[in-house]
Amino acid sequence: MSETVLLIGGGGREHAIARALENSEADLYACAGNRNPGIARIADGFETLETTNPKAVLEFAEEVNATIAVVGPEAPLQAGVADELESAGIYAFGPKEAEARIETDKAFQRRFMAEHDIPGCPDFETFDDMDAACEFVDEYDGDLAIKPAGLTGGKGVKVIGDQVTAEEGKAYIRDSDYDRIVLEERLIGEEFTVQAFVANGDVRTAPAVQDHKRAYEGDEGPNTGGMGSYSDATTALPFMTDADYDDAVSIIEATVDALEDYRGILYGQFMLTSEGPKVIEFNARFGDPEAMNTLPVLETDFLEVLTAARDGDSLPALEFAPQATVCKYAVPEGYPTEPEAGAKVQVDEESAGDALLYYASVDERDDGIYTTTSRSFAVVGRADSITDAEEIAEDALEVAGEEGLHMRHDIGKPELVQQRIDHVEALRSE
Repeated sequence: MSETVLLIGGGGREHAIARALENSEADLYACAGNRNPGIARIADGFETLETTNPKAVLEFAEEVNATIAVVGPEAPLQAGVADELESAGIYAFGPKEAEARIETDKAFQRRFMAEHDIPGCPDFETFDDMDAACEFVDEYDGDLAIKPAGLTGGKGVKVIGDQVTAEEGKAYIRDSDYDRIVLEERLIGEEFTVQAFVANGDVRTAPAVQDHKRAYEGDEGPNTGGMGSYSDATTALPFMTDADYDDAVSIIEATVDALEDYRGILYGQFMLTSEGPKVIEFNARFGDPEAMNTLPVLETDFLEVLTAARDGDSLPALEFAPQATVCKYAVPEGYPTEPEAGAKVQVDEESAGDALLYYASVDERDDGIYTTTSRSFAVVGRADSITDAEEIAEDALEVAGEEGLHMRHDIGKPELVQQRIDHVEALRSE
């Protein structure tokens, strides 16, 4: 039976998913709130619709006779799109609303970890009374991470002792309109991500990736949705041991066991501390940008993963090319606080050279492609080493130019990678 896959979402992550399915034996359709020109060129059809409207998504899925759906972003999962599709007999590779709470409700996430004795859970408290939360900040012996319980697009977390002072943190709590927040111990170490393909009780993990959330070079500035990321030619990153990677995978496996009926991608974001990996958070989908590191080196047919998941079969063992990857985002000038839209994007598939180009949020006009107020596009270099992959990505950014755009050029450079190695070595020696 030929397959018709519906891809839900229109960002860089979804462009990477579309690329992973481009050469498979499936008809590909896509829907998103924005028209991604990269996805539109790959897909057999593209519909602009509100992806947090389950009935609108289902209507399009039925129109194209979809046999499988892949839900890219977190907001449609929270809205119950996977539930709606399943009720109509269309398999969605993505968790239902209840299981997606592992991402969409950070208070639930922490309580779930504690109740099921999942390793790597930091000390935490949840609050719906903001005055009580501020009192806890005053009384706590140490620094805290302030996390809104709901979705914030990667921009809601404030860390006392790093991004803000205790007084600024309390002001942030008081001035916010969040219903609930989580306060948890500040974790010291190096962040990394492991993404797992999950279905039918099986867990298949991808190489570790390190994202860079801060807007400016040297890890300065406000948090963003992610300015870029890198992976190595092995499963671990240069500052990790194989045992560190295995410990992270064990935490993901324990979480899947506790969730019982989870399917889709489970993304574990970890902090490698002096005591080993601790969980910063879980996400219920591919990371963005981490999908752009993982899927270009996935040698297993992604369609085979999807059909095995739907048919109740064991997931195939995943094969990844032994290559390093470096992903760098170009964003509008002023992003994320005061982004300025309207700059013309100068790089395209042909001028990107050896790099892969992934569109995120752009405005395609008759005379070209222009930036919006969100992340614009990413370039990915693949090579035998991180250094070589970084140079490929940089060459593509040079073509793009700096006019109206901002990039972090330090991602993947030897100096920054060595800083990560030195940091972890210092932590381990304490």
